[in-house]
Amino acid sequence: MEKKNLVRVFVKGGILSPGDFLKILTTAKELGSEFIHLGSRQDILFPAKDRSKALLENIFRSINTEYEVNEFTHQNIVSSYVALDVMPNKKWLVPHVYHYILDSFDFRAKYRINLVDPSQSMVPLFTGNINFIASTTDNYWYMYLRLKQYENRPIPYTKLIHGYDLSKVASCLNAMDLEKEDLQLEGLFTTVDQLEVNTLNPVEELKYPDAAFPYYEGLNREPGGNYWLGLYWRNNKFTINFLIELCRRCMDTNVGKISLTPWKSLIIKGIEENYFVGWEKLMGRFGINLRHSSLELNWHLPVLSDEALELKNYLVRALDQQDISTSGLTFTIKPNNDIYLFTSVVIEINTEDGDGGNTYNILYSKDFNPNSAEYLTYVKNVTKNVLPALLMELSVMYFDQIDDQPKVITKKKDSAPKAERVSERYQCKQCLSIYDAQYGDEAANVAPGTPFDSLPDAYICPTCEAKKTEFVLV
Repeated sequence: MEKKNLVRVFVKGGILSPGDFLKILTTAKELGSEFIHLGSRQDILFPAKDRSKALLENIFRSINTEYEVNEFTHQNIVSSYVALDVMPNKKWLVPHVYHYILDSFDFRAKYRINLVDPSQSMVPLFTGNINFIASTTDNYWYMYLRLKQYENRPIPYTKLIHGYDLSKVASCLNAMDLEKEDLQLEGLFTTVDQLEVNTLNPVEELKYPDAAFPYYEGLNREPGGNYWLGLYWRNNKFTINFLIELCRRCMDTNVGKISLTPWKSLIIKGIEENYFVGWEKLMGRFGINLRHSSLELNWHLPVLSDEALELKNYLVRALDQQDISTSGLTFTIKPNNDIYLFTSVVIEINTEDGDGGNTYNILYSKDFNPNSAEYLTYVKNVTKNVLPALLMELSVMYFDQIDDQPKVITKKKDSAPKAERVSERYQCKQCLSIYDAQYGDEAANVAPGTPFDSLPDAYICPTCEAKKTEFVLV
């Protein structure tokens, strides 16, 4: 099965409800698939023996989700929502801010778009063509373009853009030809300047996250006392029967969202402590291993590449036998095709030589931080049997260059320009949606900073249309 023959489901921001996931899974099962794949753009892929267009159209229209079959013309919008409660995050970048911004992207993206918090290191910053990176100023974002004509270097826009205007900017750029050879960035940014959007001058340069990659598997406690579950499968074939039971378990235990990672794995957050044992029981019933070595979890492989999977398994076994730690590092196996690099170490597969065997190149990112988007060659044209030893050398280089000096923390005044704002939140009792006075409700023409008491009596919940009287102060 080639990648172009898969059904590809765009899960916007990598966030979906258990109910919608269940519909996707049952559709895949009806079309003859026993498993699904997860893609590095937080999308879902599955082979379909009978790609019934009518069935697919009905299902995906009912859950308001885009999909493709037999083509590769559009892209999923990636977000770092999956890292909330798992890794550090900007205090202002809470779930409903992600949801509001992602919901405002109402066009099919032909270019890669990222929406990322730089405080975390699970979701890479610059794997998009259009990358929005959260700043320290509440709901203002840096924008970086990453284009082939400019050697895939992240190129910054000079201003911060307000979160509720990101979709307007992205839609404008999406309508352009960002791939033409003579593209002039100055003219492109001038076009963005002419849009009616809220912007600010940055008060500081973007700080990249530390390169250290987190261990994300198993049942782990959230800061608030609940648990989150990270699930990884070695061959990236997630059995549909198990996932159907997992979705039902989510719905039975008040878990509202399932998140996909760019590492072809998934995370379930908000598992209440009194349901903990039931989740362990579910994993045991299906024989799910939650204790893979950290050597396993930090690899990026192309979907459906048996060659890359076989090489990864060989390298993981070899490193494991030597008791080598690769904690903090990430790896890509890159066949002879075009994929975006976002890891610390890259193993390139060269075409076969005259003897019928492959040779390999090893590259590593500057300072071992993949967000630098600058790769240096370590070796070229080496044979498979020497790869483990070379990766061990690189891991030693990585640990040697880590700055272990204690950091001096100085308190600095908040120089970020902030609008006068009201700090109060009201929650809908019916669907638990939040009205945050700081952000207002743009869809209802309610300006940021509008207190709840100042809303008209006719105001309704934007999610479930409950009356204003159904909201309570939280």
